[in-house]
Amino acid sequence: MARVELIMPKMGESVSEATIITWSKKIGDIVEIDETIIEIATDKVDSEVPSTHEGKLVEMLFKIDEVVQVGQPFAILESEEDSDSPDFSQTNKTNVSQTHPSNKSSNIIEEKQNKNIDNNINKIKNTGGKFYSPLVRKIASEEGVKISELESINGTGKDGRVTKSDILNYLKNINSKNDDRSQAASDSTSNLETPPIKTESHNKVNIPNTGEIEIVEMDRMRKLISAHMTMSKATSAHITSFVEADMTNIVNWRNSIKEEFKMKEKQNITFTPIIIEAMAKAVKDFPMINVSVNDTKIHIHKNVNIGMAAALPDGNLIVPVIKECQNKNLIGITKSVNDLATRARAGKLDPDDIQGGTITMTNVGTFGNLMGTPIINQPQVAIMACGVIKKKPVVLETEHGDVIAIRHMMFLSLSYDHRVVDGALGGQFVRKVADYLEEFNTNTK
Repeated sequence: MARVELIMPKMGESVSEATIITWSKKIGDIVEIDETIIEIATDKVDSEVPSTHEGKLVEMLFKIDEVVQVGQPFAILESEEDSDSPDFSQTNKTNVSQTHPSNKSSNIIEEKQNKNIDNNINKIKNTGGKFYSPLVRKIASEEGVKISELESINGTGKDGRVTKSDILNYLKNINSKNDDRSQAASDSTSNLETPPIKTESHNKVNIPNTGEIEIVEMDRMRKLISAHMTMSKATSAHITSFVEADMTNIVNWRNSIKEEFKMKEKQNITFTPIIIEAMAKAVKDFPMINVSVNDTKIHIHKNVNIGMAAALPDGNLIVPVIKECQNKNLIGITKSVNDLATRARAGKLDPDDIQGGTITMTNVGTFGNLMGTPIINQPQVAIMACGVIKKKPVVLETEHGDVIAIRHMMFLSLSYDHRVVDGALGGQFVRKVADYLEEFNTNTK
């Protein structure tokens, strides 16, 4: 019998690790080729990992909620395949000894480091009925997080477990509060007459249970959305600008070609790809809207990767990304929009499908809303909301004077990060998107 390693597969260009959320098999179970063996989570996307071999599961190298790096083995099967080949562990030992024939000193240092890590991990015990993964315990020990602090963290993992992201966000918030306290102390010494400001935690609210309410726990995705949106509001100085766009020409053009388009391209054409195309053009005119912020550094992106907020059947939200919109024509953008929207609703998105966005659009008009003030999708600096396209009377200027006409109008709103985007840039960008929509070429084939 041969022992075979199952390797964590590559899940996208920007995904380097995944968290195991469920083992579909137990020790001793027979695993078939392409049969799901684990379920993993990366950001908001949950994926199934199929087995690349068949055999009996003899070792689980990671527990639930532990993080596995891409390319790292996560399980060992006992298989009858290639039974004549040497045991993998012996092969690995041989390779190691050949690569480092005389490296005793480095081995001694490595052993000492491993002992130190083990000692640090053992400082945090799994007590009080809560389980903490070795990675979480290691981070907590190294950062001096006490067990009482660890128990106060609201975990976003399965059954409320604390994940790597949870403890890193906790540490980030603690450091931010300490900086604020230091600044407050400095200010108080310079102005003794300034009264201290009392701050209260709003994480927990005491709501009396009268027996007339139903209490349900947030699911994992809702917890992630909650944490991400709260972090965004705390990070960026949000401001919103509005314009109104005349969509009449686009509405008439779409109505005239949609059946032919569907028959020829096997695709439905909606207003979303047309708006995304206009956004991509406007980004070329105002590239400083297509940036990210890291501390005091501004990262200017060369590609226009537009995130498309999509509502899921369970009421949650996900933002798949259309990559390199500046290099796609309307047909290419339409196919990308339809593909991502279909796979999002079916829960078939890959982890890389939601990575790498540089600016986002959300279509609040889908729900009949006139306009919205969306929250920026960090680390981006801008998100545009498109309202419902609605007929209304509009004053038009003609060579014969002003006239009142019925037009298809739509509100566009842009929320942007005032740390790096001022009102002039934000206002000009959203106005430019409206200009491209109003100047749409109705002779487009």
